[in-house]
Amino acid sequence: VQLVESGGDLVQAGGSLRLSCAASGFTFDDFVIGWFRQAPGKEREGISCISASDGSTYYSDSVKGRFTISSDNAKNTVYLQMNSLKPEDTALYYCAAEPQYGSDWSPSDPFGDFASWGQGTQVTVSS
Repeated sequence: VQLVESGGDLVQAGGSLRLSCAASGFTFDDFVIGWFRQAPGKEREGISCISASDGSTYYSDSVKGRFTISSDNAKNTVYLQMNSLKPEDTALYYCAAEPQYGSDWSPSDPFGDFASWGQGTQVTVSS
């Protein structure tokens, strides 16, 4: 399993960015792909995930209404469109993958169990 994030940048508050997570080495359609972030001195936070098989999406309260997750199964890529960015969105953003079935992943705890991770892409939002 290989996950490669891209799209992180320095942006002003109120701006937008689109992150990409390119996946390889597994059957993309069978997996849930999640976006997580970790700010300095804070715990890692799950913010959004998507089922590549049925398109179900999940969002944390902190990003709901501002961020949109989508997948292009033909390209094995998941995107995170981030709008109305705030300084508190500054973090290292990671994508992660977990089989949707036959694993410990559950829609009742959508950010709870991911085994495969990318290296991360930095998002910095200036005030």
